[in-house]
Amino acid sequence: MVEADAAARRILVIACGALANEIVHLTSGALSHIAVTCLPADLHNRPERIPAEVRRKIAANRAHYDEILCLYGDCGTGGELDRVLREEGVVRIAGAHCYEFFAGAPDFATMMEEEVGTFFLTDFLARHFDRLVIKGLGLDRFPHLLGVYFGNYTRLVYLAQFDDPDLTAKAEAAAARLGLRFERRLTGLGDLATFLSDARAPRHAGA
Repeated sequence: MVEADAAARRILVIACGALANEIVHLTSGALSHIAVTCLPADLHNRPERIPAEVRRKIAANRAHYDEILCLYGDCGTGGELDRVLREEGVVRIAGAHCYEFFAGAPDFATMMEEEVGTFFLTDFLARHFDRLVIKGLGLDRFPHLLGVYFGNYTRLVYLAQFDDPDLTAKAEAAAARLGLRFERRLTGLGDLATFLSDARAPRHAGA
């Protein structure tokens, strides 16, 4: 947990663990008054659990903060996360997933229109590709399933948050392993930075 500056409004961000590096980067400077607590990134493998886990975090922290924000996309919850957040009066970042708020909604939509068969990686996914994709999908044990999972994909787009040659090499290797054409786009922190910067101003759910 990153401690909030006592002189500022007490703001807590409940975030996906896959965004931890980016959030720490942002809240280590001008946004150091924002406290952050993360849920395990592995919840993406069980998205039905995300709404209840977010609600639990809200309940445990509500009395200690002036405002709570949520840094999750819908992330496969089928609208359940948004229902929970409406009931709790908590605002989340706009977007269905982190690909959209890193790239920005217009650019993400353009990429999908250009090539529907696009598989995306972020810095986090590039760093943990073997664990989350290869082992997570069982491709280490059942390599013949590669075509089942990725047969309709044609390219891998690496949405890079930081200009890191080592991560770029990992992402390019991931594309080769999946048999996909590789592209890299340096997005920076995208809407994530804007969302947290705006946290200094009062917000209201639904605004």
